[in-house]
Amino acid sequence: MISAIPLIGGIPAGPELLIILLVLVLLFGANKIPKLARSTGQAMGEFRKGREQVEEELKDMQDGEQADSTLDDEDDEFDDLETETDKETSA
Repeated sequence: MISAIPLIGGIPAGPELLIILLVLVLLFGANKIPKLARSTGQAMGEFRKGREQVEEELKDMQDGEQADSTLDDEDDEFDDLETETDKETSA
């Protein structure tokens, strides 16, 4: 049985996580880490809102296209009725 080996390591745990946290504290200082986490969370929230708006607009556009196609079909039927009545009145 062959197991899949990821090209990039999995989620760091144990000693790797401690090393990453130590490097973050050394780079940014203990005071700025909560601010960075907060701003990252806010940015993710804004991104999520923007994505939802785009998805909603795309859905509205698709619904509009479907409604337009049904209206076009109804217009074609109406045009057919007009030509039939024109034929009857001219005969």
